Amino acid sequence: MLAELGYFCLIFVVGIAALQVLFSVMGEITRRADLLGLNPLLSGIQSLLCLTAFACLAYGFLTDDFSLSYVAAHSNSQLPAFFKFAATWGGHEGSMLFWLTALALWTGVFCLFSGKIDRLFAHRTLTVLALIIFGFALFIVWVSNPFERQFPPPPQGRDLNPMLQDIGLIFHPPLLYLGYVGFAVSFAMTVAMLLGGVFDYAIARWIRPWTMIAWGFLTAGILLGAWWAYYELGWGGWWFWDPVENASLMPWLLGTALIHSLIVSEQRGIFSYWTILLAIFAFALSLLGTFIVRSGVLTSVHAFAVDADRGIALLVLFFSLSFVALSLFALKVNLWQGEVRFKLLSKETALLTLNSLFALATGVVILGTFYPMIFSAMNWGAISVGAPYFNSIFTPLALILLGIMGFATILRWKSLPKKRVWQRLSLLPIAVLLSLGLSYHTVAQQSAHIVSPLATLFISLAIWVGLTHIPYRQFMWQIRPLAMRLAHIGFAICVIGAMMNSYYGDEIGVRLKPNDTASLAGFHFHYAEHRYDVGQNYTAEIATFTISDRQHRPLGTVYPERRYYDIRTMTMAEVGLAHKRLDDIYIVMGDKFGNKEYAFRLHYKPYVRALWLGGILMVFAALLAMVGYRQKNMLSVK
Repeated sequence: MLAELGYFCLIFVVGIAALQVLFSVMGEITRRADLLGLNPLLSGIQSLLCLTAFACLAYGFLTDDFSLSYVAAHSNSQLPAFFKFAATWGGHEGSMLFWLTALALWTGVFCLFSGKIDRLFAHRTLTVLALIIFGFALFIVWVSNPFERQFPPPPQGRDLNPMLQDIGLIFHPPLLYLGYVGFAVSFAMTVAMLLGGVFDYAIARWIRPWTMIAWGFLTAGILLGAWWAYYELGWGGWWFWDPVENASLMPWLLGTALIHSLIVSEQRGIFSYWTILLAIFAFALSLLGTFIVRSGVLTSVHAFAVDADRGIALLVLFFSLSFVALSLFALKVNLWQGEVRFKLLSKETALLTLNSLFALATGVVILGTFYPMIFSAMNWGAISVGAPYFNSIFTPLALILLGIMGFATILRWKSLPKKRVWQRLSLLPIAVLLSLGLSYHTVAQQSAHIVSPLATLFISLAIWVGLTHIPYRQFMWQIRPLAMRLAHIGFAICVIGAMMNSYYGDEIGVRLKPNDTASLAGFHFHYAEHRYDVGQNYTAEIATFTISDRQHRPLGTVYPERRYYDIRTMTMAEVGLAHKRLDDIYIVMGDKFGNKEYAFRLHYKPYVRALWLGGILMVFAALLAMVGYRQKNMLSVK
């Protein structure tokens, strides 16, 4: 009965969202405040109904209710309880229900924290959010029902995809979807602004914290996804320019540009059109990302649905919302904005350049992601777009971005103090020396490697950015300026990790049996023993490796595995990882050749942990910025 309750909750969400939009339109036309005043109540009811529906589906997983087709397709009685709960969003139907629930929760949170903004503006924002909720709830009820029954129920489920049986599934999709859906609030506030026909610094100030927290969630989701791919897929990398990876990168790029554009709109009263379009397209690309992952139109290891009807329905939602927003923008294109003069070397110019860089980067990703699909649809044959295309274009863009970031802390409105520019440039030689020292220290133990000029250039600029952002004065430790500095330092650390790992990493393939030894990058790998293990829903072959450095000092013991999931009849490799400061030693267990003899892939990943450290610092900076906004609002009230 709980499944039916969940389904009826979704039907009620469709009806209540439709009524909310209708009442709001009638309230606008008749100027009746009582109709508009129903918005918070109806939004709160939708949040409770969506939470109830999601709880009903999760209960079906936890109680092994295989009469639900979705539960039977993605769970099994032998699956650990925490994976059963995570399986709630492990497939298409459940993930879309989570998407809707997250949207309803964002709407509820907006109701709670919108008390200090203009009432009419808040009501219009809630109306737009209700319209989006209506579209997604109708989509779920119509073509993506997770509560569909099957009789007779099977005795067992098909089990969760072994690739998803990992702690990453518990956190990665929720964080990613909270980021995607968070941009819906910025989108709704922008549409509400367009309906009012006025865009001023106050509206930019209202939108900015919602954009920041959504960006923080999306950054955390992308970071966790990269880490998950790194240690779960067994190929040794963290970013493959896969279509689904690109789907999360596109709104992140525009969201980053939107945050910076809002700064200019709030403090200088310009870049209004930039801000509006970035807010619209950041959410539109979030919808497009959902379409990529859940329609099956593009092939990816991350894509979980192949259904033309669902793909078309998602595409209709994407185009409908984008068309409405862009039509409003076209009709309100003569929005007033201040006339501000500034010099070529100024904060305004730097942020305008940054907006252009991120917009261009997003266009590059869109083209590389969808061009193969268009090429195939036109019957021109098959073509693939991979890392060389993206890297060749992103390389100069990233260099320009790092160059701008190096001056970020001295940028001023209207003009740039030339004396301080030379002070910043004087730090470049120090950064180059540190970069060369870092590179030579890493390649010293690898005779096959030489120092890469391109990697040295990137690492030098990244170190330079870090040096220019060190808070060495008291006022720099104020929360909001500190958040900006930490975010930029985090990005620079990510660049260092990416360059060191990409250019100075090493790997070999070996065939070993117990008591054999192999060497790589000055490390010694001793295959000590082999054993079998039985998990809750799999059997495993486990190799034990002891790792030591060139002086034969022990660094640790790792246990690469090959797991066989009998229900899904799939074999998965579980990597073995050892750490030395920021470096990783990475072992993948491959095919079996004889009695306890296997193929192994040995990897040395220098400074790969800098990637995760830098990403965590960026997420922390977003949280710190939210504390700064909260503190500023409390002071303004006092």
